[in-house]
Amino acid sequence: MRRRLVRALARPLVLAAATTVIPMAASAPAAADSIVVGGFPVDVGESPWTVALSSRDRFGGTRAGQFCGGVAVGRTTVLTAAHCMDEEILGASPDRVPDLRVIAGRTDLLSDRGQEIAVRDTWVNPDYDRVTNSGDFAVLTLAEPLPSDSVIAMAGAGDSAYRVGTRATVYGWGDTTGAGTYAGSLHAARVRVQPDTLCESAYPGGPGGAYRAETMLCAGEIAGGRDACQGDSGGPLVAQGRLIGLVSWGAGCGWTGSPGVYTRVSDIVRTLG
Repeated sequence: MRRRLVRALARPLVLAAATTVIPMAASAPAAADSIVVGGFPVDVGESPWTVALSSRDRFGGTRAGQFCGGVAVGRTTVLTAAHCMDEEILGASPDRVPDLRVIAGRTDLLSDRGQEIAVRDTWVNPDYDRVTNSGDFAVLTLAEPLPSDSVIAMAGAGDSAYRVGTRATVYGWGDTTGAGTYAGSLHAARVRVQPDTLCESAYPGGPGGAYRAETMLCAGEIAGGRDACQGDSGGPLVAQGRLIGLVSWGAGCGWTGSPGVYTRVSDIVRTLG
C-alpha cells in the first residue's frame, strides 16, 4: 500500500524519512539521466518567474532557508502550493512567520544575486482538500514588485498547452535523485502532459492519494526517470510559454507508473476569476 507523498520538505532528510513511500512491486525507481530528478541545471534568467520560498528561522541557512518553489504571475503575485503554507510545514500560520520570503532572480540559492522580498499577505485556497490534494494552491502578495519581465501568463481552460503529449518543463531547487540530494542551484526537467486516465489508474484514492482531473494535471514520462521531487512543491510546470501546473504531489520521484500530479492552472484561473 502506498502512502501519500507530498512534494514539500519541512526539514531536510527528517521529513523525507518520515514520508518515504514504499512502492508496489512493479514500481521500481527509474534511473535518472543526470540531475528536479532526471533533469539538468538551468540559469534563472531562462525562467525568471521561477522563485524560491524561504524561511531561515524555520529551515536554516544551508539552502538560504528554501523549502518550496513558486511562480510569479504578477509583479506582486506569486502562486505556490497550499500545502507549502501548512502549519505542519511552517511551524505556524504563514502570517506568524516573520521571515517568510520569496527569493527571485537567483540561480544559486547561496549567491547574492536577485532579490529577497517579504511576503505581505497569504491567501490559501479555502477549497484545498488535504485528503485528495485537490485545489492545492495559495496566493502570496509581495511587499515589493518584481521586474515586469519576471512574470509568466497562466493558461486558461481549453488552452492547447494542456493537450496530451505536449512537451513541458518543470523547475525547482528540490531533490535531484529521489534520495535526499538537494540542489543548490535551479534545475529543470522535461516531461510530457499525460492522459488523465494514467494518473487516475496510478492514484485511485485511499492512502495513495486521489487524482481529480478537474483540479489536477498529470505529467511525466511513462517509463519514469523525469519528475519533480521533495522541495519542488509549488514550482512551475510550463508548456508553450505558459504556466499549466504547480508541483503538488505524487508517489516517489521518477518512478515507473507513478507520474507527477500538478495543480491544474486553468482551475486556479477559474477560481480566482
